[in-house]
Amino acid sequence: MKQIYFDNAATTKVDEEVLRAMLPYFTEKYGNASSVHLKGQEAKNAMEKGRRIIAKSIGARTHEIIFTSGGTESNNLAIKGLFFANYPEKNHIIITKIEHDCVLNACKWLERQGAKITYLDVDEKGFVNSEDIEKEINDKTIVVSIIHGNNEIGTIQNLEAIGKICKEKGVLFHTDACQSFTKVSIDVKRQNLDLVTLNAHKIHGPKGVGALYIKDGIKIVPITHGGGHERGLRSGTENIPGIVGFAKSVEIAKSKDMERISELRDKLIEGILKIPNVKLNGPKENRLCNNINVSFNNIEGEAVGGYLENEGVYTSTGSACSSHSLEPSHVLKAIGLSSIQVNSSLRISISKYTTEEDVDYFLEKLNKIVEKLRRISPIK
Repeated sequence: MKQIYFDNAATTKVDEEVLRAMLPYFTEKYGNASSVHLKGQEAKNAMEKGRRIIAKSIGARTHEIIFTSGGTESNNLAIKGLFFANYPEKNHIIITKIEHDCVLNACKWLERQGAKITYLDVDEKGFVNSEDIEKEINDKTIVVSIIHGNNEIGTIQNLEAIGKICKEKGVLFHTDACQSFTKVSIDVKRQNLDLVTLNAHKIHGPKGVGALYIKDGIKIVPITHGGGHERGLRSGTENIPGIVGFAKSVEIAKSKDMERISELRDKLIEGILKIPNVKLNGPKENRLCNNINVSFNNIEGEAVGGYLENEGVYTSTGSACSSHSLEPSHVLKAIGLSSIQVNSSLRISISKYTTEEDVDYFLEKLNKIVEKLRRISPIK
């Protein structure tokens, strides 16, 4: 049976070029980067090369990149680290209601430690209003943390406009760029970014490795203690094969791939919206090149996904991090969808490996599945 992977917002296939770059660091160049001998220095050199590549890709200085285990750790380090570095003089953090679960849950935990959190509304397409951010900043505000490209509905926020406000108001600006990295331009200077969360496994790199950009001069308290690795901000033996693979995935990311993915995304959206009573969630413009999220309104998204899987197509009814939960998507609720629309939603996320044939096959199967499910649905 044909197999089509349309859940690339959850994770991506590791590129073969990435895998080849990593393999020697498992078997031949396996040293600990903290060791002073030749094997250790071999590993350290590879790590620092990776740091340079990732820093350059966002316009940062090499030493401003801290390696972590992924986006969740980077977000936690950014938000909790800033809070504890500034508390009690400052205790206010501003986020949106459509942040990734790791940001929302970190902030909910910080509320129990004395933090005051502002959860900003977004509009029906998922965009935050810059004026709302400006109004909420006060003399106790530490940081504004806004996700760049939303993992569920693909909305790309205007970082430059938000960064300008934060700079004028003298507060720090952090963005979770795990979904947008290499797909959308990130320039820490032009966008006035103070902290940026990145990871590898959304861009055809390995799982278990990420990074946090921390602008020079920003005080942050580590949340992991040990031997003082990564400028004392993230202790633990560095994942050298992962870092090498991360850097290679950044190095081989091409804008022409993103253009082709965007064309396939638009073809998918056009084909899906030909089905009656289907709603696109999120914007048509300023949308991640690989993201499609739709509601079928009178049939369950889970049922659609299950039937698609029987046809060899893998999709998602929400973010992978919360798929174990029976709670409806907080992102879809935040953009004003009804309970029926939320429960009837499906996320389709494609990649550079997606073909025209994959898209045609998907649309053919989806049409038949939706028609069948609507015939037997009690909701008309």
